[in-house]
Amino acid sequence: MRDERRVRACAPAKVNLYLGVGPRRPDGYHDLATVFHALDLADDVVAEPADPGTVAVSVHGEHTAGVPTDESNLAARAARVLARYAGVAAGVHLTVHKRIPVAGGLAGGSADAAAALVACDALWETGCGRAELTTLAARVGSDVPFCLHGGTALGSGRGERLVPVMATGRLHWVLAVADGGLSTPRVYGELDAARGRRPVPAPEVPTGLLTALRTGDAAAVAGHLANDLQAPALRLRPALARTLAAGRDLGALRGIVSGSGPTVVFLVSDVAAAERLAADLLATGECLAALATSGPAAGARVVA
Repeated sequence: MRDERRVRACAPAKVNLYLGVGPRRPDGYHDLATVFHALDLADDVVAEPADPGTVAVSVHGEHTAGVPTDESNLAARAARVLARYAGVAAGVHLTVHKRIPVAGGLAGGSADAAAALVACDALWETGCGRAELTTLAARVGSDVPFCLHGGTALGSGRGERLVPVMATGRLHWVLAVADGGLSTPRVYGELDAARGRRPVPAPEVPTGLLTALRTGDAAAVAGHLANDLQAPALRLRPALARTLAAGRDLGALRGIVSGSGPTVVFLVSDVAAAERLAADLLATGECLAALATSGPAAGARVVA
């Protein structure tokens, strides 16, 4: 064991380029067909030794409101899962540096969990390979395996089963951050209520999106962006429709609610267009913050 050092790891936010939601399963989850895409926007987690058997969390940074510091924190949960699996008695203090908006449909909590797994693996020298960490990540949360791997990937099951997608070039985005979050279970509940008892087909990722990613055609990718959770998110937060309209009017290739929202993401043609749109969107007052970023980004990794 390494007793006197700290390990810093980072993990990326994600957007869903496509999110198809199947019927509600008996266990309460939904089968998904999705394309995950990792962004350069990332959270850091620093792991340091603590008293044996303890897992403590502190949170700092730009987006901390509503982030728990008790055992419900996903980073803390990830550390406990790894400790049980590897038979580690040592404790850890996790310092989470937040850059990813909270409850925004960008998998910020899942990114923290993925970074915590990597950081604790290094701190405790458990020697787990990526396959083992991926299995543990799926126990923590549905999006954690993707945040561990990054890149662009097909997700199925609850989203935890991943297949890498061949993608070329970079995609440039503007994230329009809303004031306050949206509860993921509430958004899914709204979707189920709207569907009622109608039969829901198994979701499938459109082949046109995969072709567009393979050729690196941003305009073609934009034409295939879709999210089954967008309509229920808009019903719960009608103001997001104005944000989507503002981005469209300002020249975005396409806008979409990210995951369960309420962050709206806009695909643009290049870096300059992203910087312009971020500034112009902020000036409209239709979002709390506007962040220019790009992808795909690497998954969770030790950085110091």
